[in-house]
Amino acid sequence: MDVSIVIVSWNTCDILRDCLESVYLETKGVQSEVIVIDNGSSDGSAEMIKKEFSAVNLIVNEENRGFAAANNQGMAIAQGRYVLLLNSDTIVLNNVISKTISFADNHPEAAVVGCRVMNPDKSLQPTCFMFPSILNMLLSASYLYKLFPKSKFFGREQMTWWDRSDIREVDVVTGCFMLVRQEAIKQVGTMDEQFFMYADETDWCYRFRQAGWKVLFTPDAEIIHLGGASSKSLRAEMILQTRASILLFFQKHRSTFSYRLACLAFSMHALIRIPYWLLRAIFEVKNRESHWIRVKTYTSGILKPLGGWRKLCHPSRQL
Repeated sequence: MDVSIVIVSWNTCDILRDCLESVYLETKGVQSEVIVIDNGSSDGSAEMIKKEFSAVNLIVNEENRGFAAANNQGMAIAQGRYVLLLNSDTIVLNNVISKTISFADNHPEAAVVGCRVMNPDKSLQPTCFMFPSILNMLLSASYLYKLFPKSKFFGREQMTWWDRSDIREVDVVTGCFMLVRQEAIKQVGTMDEQFFMYADETDWCYRFRQAGWKVLFTPDAEIIHLGGASSKSLRAEMILQTRASILLFFQKHRSTFSYRLACLAFSMHALIRIPYWLLRAIFEVKNRESHWIRVKTYTSGILKPLGGWRKLCHPSRQL
């Protein structure tokens, strides 16, 4: 078996169908298996798979166990010499999986390989980024990378200056498409299930790098990524979930001082955004409710990091 394609889905029935159709259509020249972990969906996703994709190895969870834990379930039964973590809101193009495997075969030093990711309109989606640091966090919070996208300094965290047109060693490959070598997984271990959602791939890539492996990007393979399909209905909660995940990374891999400084920085990040969303909530009648939710979310985001934010949880529960 060349590759085990592991897809985690939570209430993405229709786009999951499109994803699976593209996988079976565009996976040629390699021996593959498809493993789908349904993370407690209530939209009939599991029933759709049983009816329309009988070849899929389906695991059905009674509740949403999170992205990392569900992927680990898939990896536990994966038979391929590579594991491909693929989001359910993606469309694979032009035999991308075979191309990525060929690239990985030619680069045995790589534990992880990522590909070029595009938006539905075929514009570039800037995947791949640097590991979290205090500097990167402050630059990202300032949004100066949006004003100066070609700057290697202001755009350093998300590498906004890079057009993803060349082979490059990177810190982190985005989790929507990660081809991972089984040999490296056996050495380093699977994903850390402390991360419910977000930054799990960051932690994993960091651990691979610490063990001496490389994380590589190839521009010769492409996918379309819709982005955030599972979390759109929980957008405000996901703001906090993202912050909590990054703080957990700091707690695991940085000094205590850096972790505390990151908590303070995130509190300030939330504080300076409250006036903006408060004004919009007051003056924009049409979207007033969603703006008030933002205000409440950022208010919570001020207080929680100051207490040393340690616990991540299911997004449907209070963070």
